[in-house]
Amino acid sequence: MAHYDLLTGLPNRAHFVERLRNLMARTVQTNEFLVLIYMDLDDFDVINDKFGHTIGNGILTTTASRLNLVLREHDMLARLDGDAFIAVLVRAGNTVDFDVPINQFLTIVARPVQKILGEVHRVSASMGVTFYPQHETVDVDQLLRQSEMAMCQAKLAGKCCYRFFDVEQDLYLRGNVATVQELRCALDRDQFVLHYQPKVNLRDGKVVGAEALIRWQHPRRGLLQPAAFLELIESHPLAVDFGEWAIGAALKQRYSWKEVGLDIPISVNIGAYQIQKPDFASRLQAILASHRDFKTGDLELELVETSAIYELTRLAKVIDVCRCLGVNFAIDDFGTGYSSLAYLQHLPIGSLKIDRSFVGDMLEDSTSLPILAAVIRLATDFRLSVIAEGVETPEQGALLLQLGCDFVQGYGIARPMPGHAIPNWAVVWQKRPIWQLEGAHDMHISPPP
Repeated sequence: MAHYDLLTGLPNRAHFVERLRNLMARTVQTNEFLVLIYMDLDDFDVINDKFGHTIGNGILTTTASRLNLVLREHDMLARLDGDAFIAVLVRAGNTVDFDVPINQFLTIVARPVQKILGEVHRVSASMGVTFYPQHETVDVDQLLRQSEMAMCQAKLAGKCCYRFFDVEQDLYLRGNVATVQELRCALDRDQFVLHYQPKVNLRDGKVVGAEALIRWQHPRRGLLQPAAFLELIESHPLAVDFGEWAIGAALKQRYSWKEVGLDIPISVNIGAYQIQKPDFASRLQAILASHRDFKTGDLELELVETSAIYELTRLAKVIDVCRCLGVNFAIDDFGTGYSSLAYLQHLPIGSLKIDRSFVGDMLEDSTSLPILAAVIRLATDFRLSVIAEGVETPEQGALLLQLGCDFVQGYGIARPMPGHAIPNWAVVWQKRPIWQLEGAHDMHISPPP
């Protein structure tokens, strides 16, 4: 039980890691190389939901048996978890035939599995491939991460295919190891802070929330914007630590506001790497449990639309679980990615955020205004709230109101500020004349029909 998967009889993750480590050590004497193949069944959750776990388990055991047929004597196949399998092929140093078994894996998985409710059902797999040894020193965990990242690229490429890990990109990222290590140390030393940008309802002037934005209070370089460091860890396990820290810090700040009479929800950005981890919902639940004052609607998680989300069905289930915990979801930068309509169709979100690029050009660029109008109508049809980012002038605010978008944020409302400054800002904002009418009384802009 400690070394084998009870359902398929294959080695489990722990046993596979131990065996892989031994094979890596052996290559020094044998001049062999290893091919690591990470395999994830496509849309398996749909089958499980529609036909039940009995059918799902049958597909997993059948797939495991078929994959084993491709292996040679020293090769190894394991089940990592769920519908994820991994194989290591042992090949002589002067052979290049590894592409044959990879294609065999793809073909054999795609064969009809069994008859379900009178229909022959088929599944497919997306596969990520990496090799050992490499020019740089890598360990078992790095190899597993490389193969999983390559598998994600296969998902994005359309599924039922394989992709090789991009070694050059990895070398670039590892060239920034010192920076990644510095980020980890900075997180441990509490050098990161959150600034907050208010969200307001222009129609009645109320403050309706605030978005948390991370900053690095660098001991030598001063306050650094996210662009200076976040991209380095976008697909790094450290991204999970950053995301969880930001959620916890934001909830703590919200409680401080509530103590002084400002009770507004707070938004936190999360990346694709974090939300696609299998234990995302349970880890989020643990964070919420540590904040006893938390109530439904206090927290909104913003998912950037251009994030590399490859399993919308699985993500929709995760979001549903999190919504039951009282957490809302929004799609950030809507309109800049290639999966906008798919996101709306599959994900149980509550709101859209229109990207600032459309708002900034709305008065000058004739193409931005129809896009804004279309997105707002789309949000209305899907019964979603919509918020415009990047609002800087009363004229922009007035036009957005005409288009039916009441909620906005941007430099024209307030720049991001430390948490302690938000309550005083809110008081001043409430006492100001209605912002959207300043200098905008005489506007006669007709939005597109």
